[in-house]
Amino acid sequence: MLLLAGTVLLGGCLPADEPPPTAEEMIERGRYLVTVGGCNDCHTPKVFSGGGTGLDESRLLSGHPADFEIPEFSFDQVGPGKWVLFNEHLTAAVGPWGVSFSANLTPDEETGIGDWTENEFIDGLRTGNHRGIGRPILPPMPWFNLATATEEDLQAIFAFLKSIPAIENQVPDAIDPPSM
Repeated sequence: MLLLAGTVLLGGCLPADEPPPTAEEMIERGRYLVTVGGCNDCHTPKVFSGGGTGLDESRLLSGHPADFEIPEFSFDQVGPGKWVLFNEHLTAAVGPWGVSFSANLTPDEETGIGDWTENEFIDGLRTGNHRGIGRPILPPMPWFNLATATEEDLQAIFAFLKSIPAIENQVPDAIDPPSM
């Protein structure tokens, strides 16, 4: 789907007589998709108050906080027929795959997606591999759902992510489960 002049077009196809969306329209479409897709649920640390949790607006989409201590835990608590555990920020998950940390999606050149190409981003979401060729993207990231998105929607998401402020935040590498 594309957003053109405030109108949502279903099916991701432009009418033959419509010009392609502007950069601003692509960014706004990407903002919308990131919001309704719940990307902030895992990729943005949380703040806590008497009313519950909210998004840490100073660290939007920066992934698991590098300065957040990884607590001791036991893999005995997770696995088939057991639990998947999340940290308090919902930026790290422990499961049968090990420990995964949500990625920094900001355009920081060193710690985010700043040096990624649009093709690497789209290939990553289509294949479930980092940059389309690297390590597997681990649960709970629903890359398989995004793999079905239209090319235009994935381009819009990438355009939005490249437009937000870059935040330096080196997310830890995944931790493998103990060998069984």
